[in-house]
Amino acid sequence: VMMGSTGAVCALLAALCGACQALQGGMLFPTESPSREVKDVSGLWSFRADLSPERNRGFEQHWYRSPLAQTGPVIDMPVPSSYNDITQDAKIRDFIGWVWYEKDVWVPARWIQDRGARIVLRVGSAHYYSVLWVNGVKVTEHEGGHLPFEADISGVLRQTSGNPCRITIAVNNTLTLETLPPGTIQYMNDRSRYPAGYFVQNTDFDFFNYAGIHRPVLLYTTPKAHIDDISVETTFSDNIGKHHSRTHTDPMSVKHCIVTSLTPRFVWQIRGKGFDWPLVVKDFNLMKWMGVNSFRTSHYPYAEEILQMADRHGIMQIINVCVCVFLRRSFGNVSLAHHLTVMEELVRRDKNHPSVVMWSVANEPASEMPPAGFYFKELVSHTKSLDSSRPVTYITDSNYARDQGAQYVDVICVNSYLSWYHDPGHTELISLQLNTQFDDWYDKYQKPIIQSEYGADAVAGLHSDPPMMFTEEYQTTVLQNYHNVFDQKRKEFVIGELIWNFADFMTAQTITRVVGNKKGIFTRQRQPKAGALLLRERYWRIANETGENQVKMDCLSSALYVPH
Repeated sequence: VMMGSTGAVCALLAALCGACQALQGGMLFPTESPSREVKDVSGLWSFRADLSPERNRGFEQHWYRSPLAQTGPVIDMPVPSSYNDITQDAKIRDFIGWVWYEKDVWVPARWIQDRGARIVLRVGSAHYYSVLWVNGVKVTEHEGGHLPFEADISGVLRQTSGNPCRITIAVNNTLTLETLPPGTIQYMNDRSRYPAGYFVQNTDFDFFNYAGIHRPVLLYTTPKAHIDDISVETTFSDNIGKHHSRTHTDPMSVKHCIVTSLTPRFVWQIRGKGFDWPLVVKDFNLMKWMGVNSFRTSHYPYAEEILQMADRHGIMQIINVCVCVFLRRSFGNVSLAHHLTVMEELVRRDKNHPSVVMWSVANEPASEMPPAGFYFKELVSHTKSLDSSRPVTYITDSNYARDQGAQYVDVICVNSYLSWYHDPGHTELISLQLNTQFDDWYDKYQKPIIQSEYGADAVAGLHSDPPMMFTEEYQTTVLQNYHNVFDQKRKEFVIGELIWNFADFMTAQTITRVVGNKKGIFTRQRQPKAGALLLRERYWRIANETGENQVKMDCLSSALYVPH
């Protein structure tokens, strides 16, 4: 961000004005009522990847104008799901570029005939850039892989009544310096090693770039005159909170909680990031068994159904907007304008969930770089202007003295992997180094601190005594050494601990990962390692130590955290 450039500032302001215009109005979660109907059109869709060298044949040949099967070979693809693990084809698993989805659905005749009704098509999320057509007519497009988008398709349907509604969605998972998360495309030009046109997608994050339509696709109706949005305002009197909306006022008990937490990814085998109710319920049951009172979304906004589950079960959430592992070039005005737009979409969607206790605007950005100061000052300020009732943070792994953005956040969230990425194998150093880490951050910023990531990889069933890296014993030794320091510091200024990670998860293929990241305390099949039992005992013990044996249930029932 070039603050000295008038042209750059004008470009930023123009982009922000466009974003504000695009985000006018709300996007309430579709729910059936006497005046609204919902039709889920998820299920099996036709699917085709554009394997052309430029990945652009679908647009050049107008695949959206006719049934997709007429353009070439198609396969069945379940929606919601990531497409990567559905087939036996490595080209599909690792595909970068445009893929095409299509489905014919019948819209109820009464919807078409009722001229007083709006008919809306809504996609829960599709990664990353999407273009949507109905009966060959473009109705909307959307940038961003983890938030919903929709279009009023009433006019299109009424012009073609009596026929099925053909929905076509083109989705592109290419990541650039302006996307969230960012990435780069690198063309390999050495013809002695790579064929012409060969390219790779480079990223700096440690998870697999799952892609596709990840959440349900819905048709729903509203009256033409309808409630577009609603805001809940919370006020406090002593330890009683009251939320006010247009429709109801209910009291809620509010108490101080120590955040004892996991970081669930809600990513599974075969389905990838695809939303799946049985697996969501299983993961929530595991979290309740563990005794956690919160989780941080990692590293993107989760499905609205997951937020609703957290509301019902009283589990607090720190909502992370996206992975933001920035290069210097991705701190520009285009990136910032898009980032502000995504925060508006996120706050608009999730502002009324009582389980949401904090907004996190980034994860492990390159916040030591000089442009980061202005970038995060603007981003945090904008987020606070959208919602002044919640603290704002970002997750840092930078040096405390050089972090350019920490001065603007309300809570310091720090990731560190002592005796793993730093001094691997030397667990005897954790106590000294972790105490130093906490004291350095607190002495400089005088703000509450959450250890937002810590842990070690463990291959389930691998054992060693004395402990060695990658064994279950080593993982529990690392955790216990961290916990000893947490128990000292939570008497002062450490207000939370979030283990990385809830369950093992897939990553890109590298020499440092054996079929994914193994820092989970559960396997990908949700079977516990020794670390899960250690944490279960710890979380319930903390609940019994921090107030009249009821603080855990108070925290779970209130779903609110008040930082001191």
